[in-house]
Amino acid sequence: MKKVSFAEFGGPDVLQLIDAEEPHAGPGRIRIAVRAAGVNPVDWRIREGQVLGAHPTELPAGVGLDAAGVVDEVGEGVEGVEIGDRVFGEGTSTYAEFAVLSAWARMPEGLTFEEAAGYPSVVETALRIMREVGVQSGQTLLVSGASGGVGSAVLQIARDRGITVIGTAGAANQDYLRGLGALATTYGEGWVERVRQLGRVDAALDLAGSGVLRELVELTGDPEKVITIAAAPELGVRFSGVPGSVHKALAEAVDLISRGKLHIPVEKSYTLAEAAAAHADSQAGHTRGRRVIIV
Repeated sequence: MKKVSFAEFGGPDVLQLIDAEEPHAGPGRIRIAVRAAGVNPVDWRIREGQVLGAHPTELPAGVGLDAAGVVDEVGEGVEGVEIGDRVFGEGTSTYAEFAVLSAWARMPEGLTFEEAAGYPSVVETALRIMREVGVQSGQTLLVSGASGGVGSAVLQIARDRGITVIGTAGAANQDYLRGLGALATTYGEGWVERVRQLGRVDAALDLAGSGVLRELVELTGDPEKVITIAAAPELGVRFSGVPGSVHKALAEAVDLISRGKLHIPVEKSYTLAEAAAAHADSQAGHTRGRRVIIV
């Protein structure tokens, strides 16, 4: 089978499309014929060799955590899923023609493989950081770097829970944020005052790692009310990087999607051979929604 792999840590150019042996589903796992794989910032952070305790890496290594496809092998002890089912979920080395998943759910009706591949890690992260920051219905959440996949999910989940969101993003993405129900403003000089004009901030999330932790603490008044997923923690701000229950997150994603409360658009698709370009684009930022690889 074809698979994207890297034999050394480095930039996007270390990614290679190789011929590899097919993986097989062990106990409690399923294998899918991959139709699409999600591109996440964690993918290129692992490729660069960043220390990520939740994702230890031995070289050579495959790439990718999220995927959608068709079940073609069911491991021992697995119930409730059959060969031929259309599923999406999280596993390992998903930039490949076949991948083993450790968490999955049946795809909601009307969702394409391309769309479904963009949800698993994004929704798990969004649910986890909202839980950890402790924001409640009736409060206001500030999201710095709100137009990407996690931000898109946070905005819609918050709206469903009765939470007001102030989102910062580039000028080109202001209407996109407003379309998801956020009070939108641009980052850059004067952004703190612009946020203040939009309302009081009860909690804040840093999704872009753009050096704003001090300002987020200032706006919330409490470092315990700020969570980052993209910067080294400082000033008492907590870093969230260890996944919670992906099974539960997928179940909530299915519910939200089925009720029409969650939709994350696919900004751009790539082939397996274009994985390096997908990583370069992801690292450049300014994403609106998701990037995925079509297999």
